[in-house]
Amino acid sequence: MKLKVKILGFQAGGKHIVIIDDDIAEKLDIRSLDRVKIKYMDREIVAIVNVAKFLPGDIIGVYDEVAELLKVREGDVVEVIPAGAPESLLYIRKKLTRARLNAYEAKKIIEDIVNGYISDVELTALVTALHYQGMSLEEALNFTRAMVETGETLKLPSKIVLDKHSLGGVPGDKTSMIVVPIIASLGYIIPKTSSRAITSAAGTADRMEVLAPVSLEIEEMKKVILKTNGCLVWGGALGLAPADDIIIRVEYPLGIDPFFIPSILAKKLAVGSTHVVLDIPTGRGAKVATISEARELAQDFIQLASHLGIKLEAAVTYGEQPIGHAIGPALEAKEALMTLMGNGPSDLIDKATSIAGILLEMVGNRNGREIALHTLQSGKAEKKMREIIEAQGGDPNVKPEDIGIGDKHFTVYAETDGFVFWINNQALALIGKTAGSPKDKGAGVYVYTKLGTKVKKGDPLFTVYAESSVKLHAVEKILEELNPIAIGSGIQAKMLLEKIDTRPEKIITLER
Repeated sequence: MKLKVKILGFQAGGKHIVIIDDDIAEKLDIRSLDRVKIKYMDREIVAIVNVAKFLPGDIIGVYDEVAELLKVREGDVVEVIPAGAPESLLYIRKKLTRARLNAYEAKKIIEDIVNGYISDVELTALVTALHYQGMSLEEALNFTRAMVETGETLKLPSKIVLDKHSLGGVPGDKTSMIVVPIIASLGYIIPKTSSRAITSAAGTADRMEVLAPVSLEIEEMKKVILKTNGCLVWGGALGLAPADDIIIRVEYPLGIDPFFIPSILAKKLAVGSTHVVLDIPTGRGAKVATISEARELAQDFIQLASHLGIKLEAAVTYGEQPIGHAIGPALEAKEALMTLMGNGPSDLIDKATSIAGILLEMVGNRNGREIALHTLQSGKAEKKMREIIEAQGGDPNVKPEDIGIGDKHFTVYAETDGFVFWINNQALALIGKTAGSPKDKGAGVYVYTKLGTKVKKGDPLFTVYAESSVKLHAVEKILEELNPIAIGSGIQAKMLLEKIDTRPEKIITLER
């Protein structure tokens, strides 16, 4: 059937979607979520159909992805014919019967996800099945390799490539901005790809973007690494394991993440990482509550990584309070730069040099933490970071005071004498996001206290920064109910930390 193109001007999140009138659908004997093959000149694609009423009968509405692939313009005539369901749908149905998927089946599923042939309903069925059934080691390996093979890969000349990954969940964790220049300054390759914030106030890509562009393409990333040994870039711009970004859009509202381990290792494999440290923040308020849970998760990562040829070690780190004092892109970039210049908070220095030390020992160095600490204190890491900033297109001479912070702010003070015995990570992240972070780079929170700190009535606990008065006012409203920092006096510390009312609220933490 011949139909005229109507370009809708919308994106479908990578999926190939078209809209046709219900009368046309009836003539073609198709329903919503069926597929059609669309031909234009020497090009053709398979697209998922949405059926609408009262659409002109000679029109096919196409989303941007379809228009771009077919290279059609408004009014062009295309041929539309029914197409069968993709082969991968058979394998999704197979998984619903609790059968295991082989390498070919996993590859076809991932290929069709990347090519936009799988609808959200079908992908949700797969994600839900994997969540409740789990993946065997073989299935996890098959999905990991498939995610790498369907995306871009980075080819580097070095046989040793170091890397790190954090499970996240702790506000203010700008550790990568210290680890990468330490490792790179010692002559090792470290291609750090990072995420933007999902549930937190800033991801590593958001922090680094304050200092330099992070949306590099794969060849641009390679040039930076060959010049400086390291980089800090946004993984979402690279096309590494592209199925992950599509899958996570289905996982996020469900609050489940069965592809968690394969997707992380796929991205490490795609950049050629040979030695990886996995940072698992642990404790109250972190994603992983106990050391026993952290050990179990680490073993899953280590086992899968070993089958992929990656040597992985895990660092179980303290996750019950923010790292350093700053939360939010600009505040964190400023604190990271100050740390590299020799004036950083002790907990950030300790964590960064410990993780860098593990990496160094994994490749044969002794006393890795001492080497990392000396590299930081000597100024070598700062010099290397400025080289990376320049190579990525930023100002290598940037000073901490050059970094703009939101000009709207207010400070919360202690209402009593005592000791800080509870810091609510999730509450501080929510405050930062409400203030505008990470979109507003200057928004965030600066926390003055740490667990165990002795404070007096009237001492500052934290300052909230925003670029908008409206957003700052929104923070003031939520602080009427939130108590992110609790203070008590010795054994007389208050037992009530927080009151939970009847309003449903679920904080979903999916970050990669």
